[in-house]
Amino acid sequence: MELLVRYHDGSESVGPHGSTMSQGIIKEEILRDDLKYYFMSPCEKYRARRQLPWKLGVQILKIVMITSQLILFGLNNQLVVSYKEENAMAFKNLFLKDYSGVDEEDYSVALYSQQAVYDSLFYVLDQYGQLERLSVGPISYAEEDGKLLPLVICKEHYKRGNVEPSDEAYDIDAQLEKVCMTHDPTNVSQWKAENMSFFDLEFYRLVDIKITFQLKGINLQTVRSHELPDCYTFVVTITFDNQCHSGKMKIFLDIDALSSACKNWKISGTAQKNTHYLLVFDGFVILVCLTSAVLCTRSIVLAVKLLQRFSRFFRENYNHRVCETDQKEFLNGWYVLVIVSDAMAIVGSILKMEIQAKSLTSYDVCSIFLGTSTLMVWVGVIRYLGYFQKYNVLILTMKTAFPNVIRFCCCAGMIYLGYTFCGWIVLGPYHEKFEGLSRVAECLFSLVNGDDMYTTFAQLKDKNSLVWLFSRVYIYSFISLFIYMVLSLFIALITDAYDTIKNYQKNGFPMTDLQRFLREQKDFPPSEEGSEMDTETGMGYPVLCCCRRAPSDDDIVLIS
Repeated sequence: MELLVRYHDGSESVGPHGSTMSQGIIKEEILRDDLKYYFMSPCEKYRARRQLPWKLGVQILKIVMITSQLILFGLNNQLVVSYKEENAMAFKNLFLKDYSGVDEEDYSVALYSQQAVYDSLFYVLDQYGQLERLSVGPISYAEEDGKLLPLVICKEHYKRGNVEPSDEAYDIDAQLEKVCMTHDPTNVSQWKAENMSFFDLEFYRLVDIKITFQLKGINLQTVRSHELPDCYTFVVTITFDNQCHSGKMKIFLDIDALSSACKNWKISGTAQKNTHYLLVFDGFVILVCLTSAVLCTRSIVLAVKLLQRFSRFFRENYNHRVCETDQKEFLNGWYVLVIVSDAMAIVGSILKMEIQAKSLTSYDVCSIFLGTSTLMVWVGVIRYLGYFQKYNVLILTMKTAFPNVIRFCCCAGMIYLGYTFCGWIVLGPYHEKFEGLSRVAECLFSLVNGDDMYTTFAQLKDKNSLVWLFSRVYIYSFISLFIYMVLSLFIALITDAYDTIKNYQKNGFPMTDLQRFLREQKDFPPSEEGSEMDTETGMGYPVLCCCRRAPSDDDIVLIS
């Protein structure tokens, strides 16, 4: 309405000729002003309407608050993770005989004799029986309804079997049989004497032995940060793995730590941190994220309505269809990114509040949501740097090169997958870096980046001459193909896009129908011209339209 009043005022001041201005011209000018305002930067919008950029202010406030929230949660999460890892190391040193302090590959200890198996098995039981006298940490047996939870030991073996390696003969019933017993830590010696038959092991039938027990612990280190300590329940599982029957029995120790609020507690001599302030802060973060999401959703809705107005106007007045390139200019991907980051920040904040209230213990899930939302928030800052030409080169280069890079990666990925499967099936039994598909892919990716090349060559076992020769051809061909050709072409694609953008910034960007309309040009080329230029340049307009912001006059009031 303000624009309409302005034009009526202008017609009265101009004279009788101004009264001949048609409603179509007024509609066109209003639409043009709306489009100019939509493509303005926050500073230009402020100069045009003297209205503070609330959306920009909310984004800046959100960055500060989400980053602060992430730092506070990260410090607390580090204490939790370190407590769990150090307890796992303590349990390995307490319950595993001859543990060296370092795991061997994916297991902790390897046994090679029957006597070593018996010694290690009884060592676990003896250590468990005198745990409270051995551990230097606040660890004790788990209880339920005032009774100690017993240790459970199970052995799994083939139901029946007879093996004669010297005669190359065997008779095995592949059906597995499982036998379990419970153990009370208060009478270890008596229990072992009464159940010695259980430990009469037939190793050619034995598949594995699992010992499971539960322990209680308190994380007292949080007292120093003025927070209430959490109580933990550790479910410890020790596995004697003999599935391979290769003469090497592996011992694994796994723990599952579950935290909960302590039932009875009292702290004196220090001030307790008031967690209510943190909960209020998290609630304020949720409120800011909701505000940001609502503002961005509103902007998307207004952009869609503006696109509909622009398309209808072009069709009615110029009999011209708005090209797909100009339509994409109205669909701002940054708003979608902000909305997604807001949603993840809200979910992460809710999980964090539940963790602080001791209702949840999913630190890892909360970390993923908060970390990803913070990443997206900081990436969203690039949108505002894009309004400046010198800072906009990175964004435009990425947008220009992205389609060609994706197509190139799809082609190169086929070759990469071929090398991955080939390396796994041929070199897997002879090289630790090729034992699994994921490890092969990681090893090849390291080779592409020039990392650990000599070690990959040297660690291959040369007992098989044919495999050794194949490995040399395999690795040399992969390095030569991907480093000297694929990687060079990949860099060339990005360099070409960068040179194109620099040339456009120097000589001017291609004009689209939208740009011509904003510049008040009446000569619109046929729709086929846009497709011809796409073919010639090898790229579309979406990456270029946003580079040229339409000039605006400060004395014109625009409507969004």
